[in-house]
Amino acid sequence: MRIGIIGAGKVGISIGHVLQRKGFHVTTVSDVTGKNAFDRARPYLGADVLYTTDNVSAAEASDIIAITTQDGFIKDVAAEIAEKGKSLEGKLFFHTSGAHPSSILKPLDERGAVLGSLHPLQTFPDIDSAIHVLPSTYIFVEGTVHALPRLEILGKSIGLTTVPIEGDDKVYYHLSAVFVCNLLCALLYAGEAIMKRINIGLEPFFPIIRATLENIESRGPLMSLTGPIIRGDTGTVEDHIRAMDDMEIHKRIYKALSLSALDMAKKRSVLNQETLIDLEHILEAINDE
Repeated sequence: MRIGIIGAGKVGISIGHVLQRKGFHVTTVSDVTGKNAFDRARPYLGADVLYTTDNVSAAEASDIIAITTQDGFIKDVAAEIAEKGKSLEGKLFFHTSGAHPSSILKPLDERGAVLGSLHPLQTFPDIDSAIHVLPSTYIFVEGTVHALPRLEILGKSIGLTTVPIEGDDKVYYHLSAVFVCNLLCALLYAGEAIMKRINIGLEPFFPIIRATLENIESRGPLMSLTGPIIRGDTGTVEDHIRAMDDMEIHKRIYKALSLSALDMAKKRSVLNQETLIDLEHILEAINDE
């Protein structure tokens, strides 16, 4: 099976490299930005691949086409290929967006193509790290009745754990991923900024971050929560709030996440009603204007 990749970014190159390593034949890579993208891809995909700026010819020359462009370009790429491409019937097209369903490729469906989406639940800061972690990654797949089995086989053949998902559910899946990955970075950045006030970096926190993640993996987030909220320590919470007098963004983060932690405390039934009410009043009084 000939595999074409449209979009020579981190995801496209790393997926192509892993596929090649498992014996798949990546024949074509298309990227409209041209030389810079190809120079980035060649060390990982080799010189025998056809590199082109023509998305249509890349699709025509392939049996399986991975659209790995940025999300905002997927629909236009699909429309261009559907309008200009020849002999698309039976070809498998999939995109790698976490947020969008395969229906964004609808113009290709009208040309007889088979449509799906495949999203690796992983963070890729660079190509080398992506190649390293990809084989141990979960991938979420969805698509038409003919696409889904092919995507699952493709994923499993390169060692990935595949999880089927409905197209309408992708927005919730992606929202969850943003919370646990992207916003985790923002949260740690906020903690780092506070530590800089006392001229200490984030490094001393790495052991407790790792321990927390290990606890969550074994016990789940609800049973892993520790700290002043779950203890009902109103005095410490009030001290924290006073310390953030000139930190408006941090106060908003603290309020939102502490209210979430309070909801967890309610579910665990570890605090009496009076303490729950006191904590809620203290948190709701935080000025987040």
